[in-house]
This record gives sequence, structure tokens and C-alpha cells, in this order.
Amino acid sequence: MATMDTPPSPPRPHGTGPPSRGVRDARLRARSGILALGGRLTWVAGLVLAVSSFTSWYSGRSVEGPTLSVTGWNSGTLGKLVFLIGVAVVCLALLQRFGLAFPAAAPASLIAIALGALATVFVLIRLISVPASVAGTSGRSVGIWISLVAAIAVIGAGLLHAGEEL
Repeated sequence: MATMDTPPSPPRPHGTGPPSRGVRDARLRARSGILALGGRLTWVAGLVLAVSSFTSWYSGRSVEGPTLSVTGWNSGTLGKLVFLIGVAVVCLALLQRFGLAFPAAAPASLIAIALGALATVFVLIRLISVPASVAGTSGRSVGIWISLVAAIAVIGAGLLHAGEEL
């Protein structure tokens, strides 16, 4: 009995078959690493926001002559609230990192956006309205601008995180 030789199948073009398991795993790791940027950026922006409350928000010359510098913490209640919002954002990111699931009605990204918006409003108030204790002797310093950028970064991180959740 003669064996029937089957012609060899034509070679498949490169990339038409399903990817190997290793390639799929690498793609998933890369995708999750890129998309996890929102969570990382949230806690970094929250930390910068909290620390910026201890930087110089106002500086200049006092009436007596020496250089005057007022930190956000010493600028009044709003400076202290900016610090507490920064700490709350860091705690929010840590809770989510350790597996706390937030309800669908109030996801972590929405909470971060709300906290960032509140911090932005507080910093803008301090930017526009200089406290009476330092009004005539100083101008705005770099710390208040860092606080404003950090507060806006919290909003951006929350929006980025919301996009990852979709």
C-alpha cells in the first residue's frame, strides 16, 4: 500500500496566529503599568500638596527691615486645610492600594477629583487674598505656586484614574 504524501502546508505569515503566552503576559503587564499611572500620580500629587503647606507662600521685607517669610501653615486656616486635604489624598491612595473597594456611587477617582478641586479653590483664595497680617510687607512666594500646581495635579490624577477605571 502506497503512502499518500501530503503537500506541506504553506507557511503562515508572521503575526497572523495568536500570540504566545509569554507575549500576552508581557503585554498585560505593560498595559497595567502604563494605566496604573493615575494611582501613582494621585499619591505623589497628594504628598506634594501636603508638603507644600510648609513651604514659603509669602515673602518680602518687613517694616523693621529683615526678610519676612510666611509658610502656608502659618497663613491661616486655609493653609492648614490644604495640608489636611493633601494627607487625605495620600490616605485615599493608600487605602485603594491595600485593597479597599470604594462603592460605585463614589469611586476613589471621584473623591480625588473633589479633594483636588477643593484644594485648588483654597489655594486660589490664598493667592488672591493675602492675609492681613502680611498684606503690606510681602508678596507671593514659590510655595503657593507649588501648592496650586499640586492641587491641579490631584485633579488631573483623579481624571486619569477615572479613565483607567472605564
